[in-house]
Amino acid sequence: MLESGRGNVEFSLKKSMRFARSFIAIVSAACMSAALASTSTTEPIDAQTAKPLYQMQPVEVGRYLAWEHGHEPDLRKRIAAIARKNIGQPYRLNLLGEFPYQVHDELPMFSLDHSDCTVFVEHTYAMALSKSWDEFFWMLQRIRYRDGIIGVATRNHYTELDWNLANSWLVTDVSAQLAGADGPGYTMTVDRAAFLKTRHHTEADIPVETSRQAYVPKARAVALAGQLREGDYVNVVSLLADGKTMVTHVGLVVLGPDGERHFLHSSDPAVREETFASFIARAEAREERNRQTGKKGATLLGFKFLRLNDDIVVPPMAPQPRPS
Repeated sequence: MLESGRGNVEFSLKKSMRFARSFIAIVSAACMSAALASTSTTEPIDAQTAKPLYQMQPVEVGRYLAWEHGHEPDLRKRIAAIARKNIGQPYRLNLLGEFPYQVHDELPMFSLDHSDCTVFVEHTYAMALSKSWDEFFWMLQRIRYRDGIIGVATRNHYTELDWNLANSWLVTDVSAQLAGADGPGYTMTVDRAAFLKTRHHTEADIPVETSRQAYVPKARAVALAGQLREGDYVNVVSLLADGKTMVTHVGLVVLGPDGERHFLHSSDPAVREETFASFIARAEAREERNRQTGKKGATLLGFKFLRLNDDIVVPPMAPQPRPS
């Protein structure tokens, strides 16, 4: 009887102790969750989000963007920080499409592990303007497409006549102002309907458009670079082998340690940061090699510069039309 009673007591004590331990664990977990929920995003990010951006998964990118917004309130500095976090990202041309929204190809609507020059700029701007993955993905489509309407026909294909104009809420072309009244220019004509049919097998009724574009000649670019600001948008203007002049490359302005303006861009083999003098020298060296080997290639003429707007108001997307 006593043994039986002692066994019952021990069983009750063990049961009570297990309950107590479970209760403490629950309370501790609840307290920890509350503490984490109330933690400011200005606290140091963990090792996971300290990785280069191109090694992150979407959930990690979202966590990093929330931290970066809390850590750096200045948009221009935030653009530079995010852009530099992708230095070393491998370069790959023609990365993005509309898949799976449209199936004219199987190219996705975002890319983290690789970039080309346009993808790099678009992703950097979209991330700098966003506090979460969801907001970033929305912002990216707002930047990539005219009025945010997703589709190959509404994608901003041509830098001068599509991207720069559709994103005038984000950047403003100051090329003519920097180059002065005697600055050079070129006439650009685009046939979007022919381009879409040839390149993307898509029919579209879009009239041919012609525009006059100003740019800063390469001989004056280094001297004028001091007037650029961090986060500004750079368009590289080239003369192609077929005689056409157009923007062939894009990137961003960032400030070096001494305040010198640097060019941060995605170019084979990977995203890099360099001075404008270095970029021009490399282009001229490539042109010389082409001349010596008889190879046809583009010739660097200069740059268009677009100023990041001070008071950015992101316009809403237009309603997405029902596909026919």
